[in-house]
Amino acid sequence: MTTVLAFLFTLALLIVVHEYGHYRVAVACGVKVLRFSVGFGRVVWRRQRGETEFVLSALPLGGYVKMLDEREGEVDPAERARAFNNRPLWQRSAIVAAGPVANLLLAVLLFAASHWVGVEEPKAVIGSPVVGSVAARAGLGAGDWVQAVVDEDGVVDPVRSLSDLNSQVIEAALRGESLTLRVSDSQGRGSRDLRMPLEGIDTREVNAELMRRIGLAGPYSEPLLGKLVAGGPAERAGLHPGDRVLAVDAVPVVDATRLREMIRASLQGATARPMDWLVQREGARLALTVTPSVVTERGQNVARIEAFVGRPPEMVLVRYGPLDGLTHAAKRTWEVSVLSLRMLGKMLIGEASLKNLSGPLTIADYAGQTAQLGLAYYLGFLALVSVSLGVLNLLPLPMLDGGHLMYHLFEGVTGRPVSDVWLDRLQRGGLAIMLAMMSLALYNDVARLLGLY
Repeated sequence: MTTVLAFLFTLALLIVVHEYGHYRVAVACGVKVLRFSVGFGRVVWRRQRGETEFVLSALPLGGYVKMLDEREGEVDPAERARAFNNRPLWQRSAIVAAGPVANLLLAVLLFAASHWVGVEEPKAVIGSPVVGSVAARAGLGAGDWVQAVVDEDGVVDPVRSLSDLNSQVIEAALRGESLTLRVSDSQGRGSRDLRMPLEGIDTREVNAELMRRIGLAGPYSEPLLGKLVAGGPAERAGLHPGDRVLAVDAVPVVDATRLREMIRASLQGATARPMDWLVQREGARLALTVTPSVVTERGQNVARIEAFVGRPPEMVLVRYGPLDGLTHAAKRTWEVSVLSLRMLGKMLIGEASLKNLSGPLTIADYAGQTAQLGLAYYLGFLALVSVSLGVLNLLPLPMLDGGHLMYHLFEGVTGRPVSDVWLDRLQRGGLAIMLAMMSLALYNDVARLLGLY
């Protein structure tokens, strides 16, 4: 129920803000607005306010603002000046652009609100980098605290949390640029700069596998055992909650991330091999033999010891002041907008996988997850979706606001509007493209739910 309500609120907020942008600027430009609709299809609720009819329709996946327009029907001569098609070109362009701009402005406010509320996030103390990864080759190790990113001009940008670090690393990888990190130990001692060469990394799919190639698998967690499953491999081997794992097969264990990798590596076909563990318990060292069990997850065999591995990571409260929060929100909106356009461009030319395209099912899933995590997380999610909606609508595709702006650009350059014949052809082509994108996004959603991706 939480997922459904969060998804419906997400749709309602973003649609209303988008269409209100069109409506507000249209009214300001003297255009008569006939209908403001949230949703399409059969009208389930309506109310007349002044000369505009406000309606709620049965299919809530969008909305529209219907304006007086001679191209769509007869117009009373007394109101011809209030028809959209008779307004100056700059006013028509402003009305069309107002919807996406409203979404981008909403994203700034939502990001700012999320920053003001604040969120608890893992501190940017990293776990063991994946062996052979970019992070490992750069010299990062378990327990390193990444305190800042240093740009080419020497400007230091503090890293507030692990998610902040991950975002900056992914953005640098998508740009094909290296990243210089200012690193110390977990207590802040021994500061040094490390360069992560992110050029040439395969970024066709932005997922967990990309982060493994980069090497940032997760936050640092001490190699301690938590709750054990009764009768599981860990309990049968004589392990206890609170045991600190010092070594596995004579290889030192530096953190929980490395320990989990060692457990997974014990898999041999349909079984797991016995492992020699050295653990510390109440000051004493014990040698134990642990044989993981094998379970099937998403069609693949995985080795498990049936115990919670690792202590919860150190958390920090990430919160901004009023002005800093707003400034950072504007910066974040710009960065996400540029990143979205770059990803769309990469997908268009084949440098990024079409699997990155998400649809309503993924949005609904994330809406429910973030709503359960807390207000700040949900506000941040709303901001991301609002940016995506704003950027998508500015694409120069017929059927979208960006397509109409392209028509206006053509009119501004040539001095004449696009012909009705070409408008019809472009609209048909745009509809086909939109249906293809929606179908692909829905397919990706279903594939993720079924574990095919």
